[in-house]
Amino acid sequence: MTITAAASINRQIRLASRPTGLPTSENWRLTEESVPDASELADGELLVRTLALSLDPAMRGWMNEGKSYIPPVGIDEVMRAGGIGRVVASKNPSFAVGDEVSALLGVQEFARIRAEDVRRGALFKIDRQLGTATQWLNVLGMPGMTAYFGLLDVGEPQAGNTLVVSGAAGAVGQTVGQLAKIKGCRVVGIAGGKAKCDWVVSELGFDACIDYKAGQSAMRDGLKQYCPDGVDVYFDNVGGEILDIVMTRLARGARIVICGAISQYNNDSGTAVAGPKNYLSLLVNRARMEGIVVFDYASRYPEAVAELAGYLANGRMKSKEDVIAGGVPAFHDALLKLFSGENFGKLVLDVAG
Repeated sequence: MTITAAASINRQIRLASRPTGLPTSENWRLTEESVPDASELADGELLVRTLALSLDPAMRGWMNEGKSYIPPVGIDEVMRAGGIGRVVASKNPSFAVGDEVSALLGVQEFARIRAEDVRRGALFKIDRQLGTATQWLNVLGMPGMTAYFGLLDVGEPQAGNTLVVSGAAGAVGQTVGQLAKIKGCRVVGIAGGKAKCDWVVSELGFDACIDYKAGQSAMRDGLKQYCPDGVDVYFDNVGGEILDIVMTRLARGARIVICGAISQYNNDSGTAVAGPKNYLSLLVNRARMEGIVVFDYASRYPEAVAELAGYLANGRMKSKEDVIAGGVPAFHDALLKLFSGENFGKLVLDVAG
């Protein structure tokens, strides 16, 4: 396929500097470059038109210098982001023009996918019969994979367990809670605001939800009320004070799944991320705390997709996305919604319009 003149420019967001605290517009550069012609692709390469991008709390960590589970985004590099796109040119026999795919496309309108990335499975076709494009960025995408493997492989829920999940109305939290209910758990969410709490109970079927914004004692009172026998599994997306409070209510043999710590990502005090003060609860309750990095389970994604798509199809699971218009130039303002808690559901940036 030959790119038309109207689509000959690729707009991109590049990391201009590393943020201290909350990212600002000065940390980004909006750049333009020519879109490669199909004849310029090497054997095995693809050119993908970005349709929509997933905006995730993990992106804040990718901006920082230092060792982590994945290398940081380099200065002047296109900001890393997962997304859904459509193949517009292909020199790879496994992908045809028109195929829709999921991959780390970056915050840009077109992505040139290397043959090496295709070989290592960093790009795969999506089936719209299993879910919409935004669902492939939510329940069927990285958040859903994180929820699935974090809950089932790390949290090891048993029927009758009490599970608590923070960020309950967010991308990972909504899937964790629904999946735990399907597996026979009693589920208590933690979310910010009455509307989010009401939604996870009335729409997603959680047994209860604690509004951490409802007052100084809301967390402690809520856990005492809704988890009288303790917390068997805690799926943590926020860290900080909420993690500390939940650790005071652990049941014997509890499992804590560390998925993220959004409360700590924009720490600008010059101190390290605040760790749990009540960690001796792990000793007293013979409990454990373990991290989940979704990329470790890449070879098993089809297993999770098949199960979760089945739940979407039969109505046992719902998927809520908060889609932001404006394309690549809207990236910065859209990203900040994650850290203010303004988003309601999985945050998605519509790139193709």
